[in-house]
Amino acid sequence: MTSTAISAQGSVLSIGTGSGAAKTITGISLGNPTIITATAHGFANGDVVNLAGLTGADASVLNGQTVSVRNITTNTFAIYIDTSGKTITAAGTATSVTFTSIVNVRSFSGFDGAASEIDVTNLSSVAKEFVLGLVDSGQFTFEIDYDSDNSGHVALRSKQVSGVLSNFKMTLPDATVITFNAYVKKFSLAGGVDAVVRSSVDLRITGAVTGL
Repeated sequence: MTSTAISAQGSVLSIGTGSGAAKTITGISLGNPTIITATAHGFANGDVVNLAGLTGADASVLNGQTVSVRNITTNTFAIYIDTSGKTITAAGTATSVTFTSIVNVRSFSGFDGAASEIDVTNLSSVAKEFVLGLVDSGQFTFEIDYDSDNSGHVALRSKQVSGVLSNFKMTLPDATVITFNAYVKKFSLAGGVDAVVRSSVDLRITGAVTGL
């Protein structure tokens, strides 16, 4: 059988550093996924947007969320948040996040978390019984050849110092786009004789990972 493996060469990791133009939301179809109408929005699959201004009793389910755009058409896009049975009115905005590439990435690994195990064993059980708790998306770790002039590296260091939550996007060579939110826990430097300066970066993911 011919291999369907994806080469890691050509993968691009980016960090959110700004915002694009806000697009007006004119319609919403509740469900899972949620379908949002924004005329001529111009988004592409994998773009990340911030939602705001929606109204209704359950608007807080979407307002303030940073989500990945999927299944785009000219005037609609899907977000993978379940709004089934909610009351949300179509008024508001979707504002795209602009990303800066993090150059010189040598290796990466992550999304290594696991759901907690909840013990539900009782006196009627004949063996230990468990259910799984919330998904923990874990950490994302990568190594880079350090470039003090690269805006992506500068942004990483700044976020590590400030402790501010950041948006991240990993684009694989097969056009798979993985998005997630994370804190920059560690940004270290290392070097030596006949070696370049390298940084090891640890990200702590919070919330769901989209695109895997």
